Amino acid sequence: MDMVRIQSARCLVVGAGALGNEVMKCMLLAGFRDITIVDMDEVVVSNLSRCVFFRESDNGKKKAEVVAERAADLYPGSKITPITAKIQDLDDWEFDLVFGCLDNITARLHVNSHARYNKIPYIDGATDGFRGKVQVVLETGPCLECGMNSSHMKVMDERFSCTGEGSVFIPKFAAEITTTSIIAATQVREAIKLLSGRRDSCVRNVMYYDGLSGAMADLEISEDSSCPNHFTEGSK
Repeated sequence: MDMVRIQSARCLVVGAGALGNEVMKCMLLAGFRDITIVDMDEVVVSNLSRCVFFRESDNGKKKAEVVAERAADLYPGSKITPITAKIQDLDDWEFDLVFGCLDNITARLHVNSHARYNKIPYIDGATDGFRGKVQVVLETGPCLECGMNSSHMKVMDERFSCTGEGSVFIPKFAAEITTTSIIAATQVREAIKLLSGRRDSCVRNVMYYDGLSGAMADLEISEDSSCPNHFTEGSK
């Protein structure tokens, strides 16, 4: 591992829920020291059973701020910057890596397009009960939107969560913590490869995990020539 690059990399984590908590934990233990975390939500009691950084006394506090405070305790001297806002409101995209820990497709596509345009590697993670997936989006090759279909577009504004306000939430099913841990660890492992000069070993398609069978599968996706994220590749 290239610890110099890992420790100096400026990283963005989008989402401070169950997956975001696990990604932050793994990042700090792996040596990452400069992390900005973005989330618009507040902690609720039902978060406590699956979010390693939240406590009962955090109920009603901003998720990003709580994660930043507790993550800094995990490794004193690290630079953890919380931003309580929608990712769509973020202006600064000067990062070396972006981690997606989101619960809706609209936000995912926003992060995907900005990371792609700015040529920032984007490591997207998602979970659904005992199932999860990871995709690494680089400056060339298929992006997240290339793998989308009409069924994704029908639910792109819905949030796949069991808590929160102001949105439609489907289904009401809490994150399964062992799946969350596996997907988060895989995301951070891919980041370590990228920063250590091992892009050749990274996930380039979509890695699916099925916790019921214990199986992992690599689903190949093709670059979509009509995808809007590929029209600007020569402009920057």
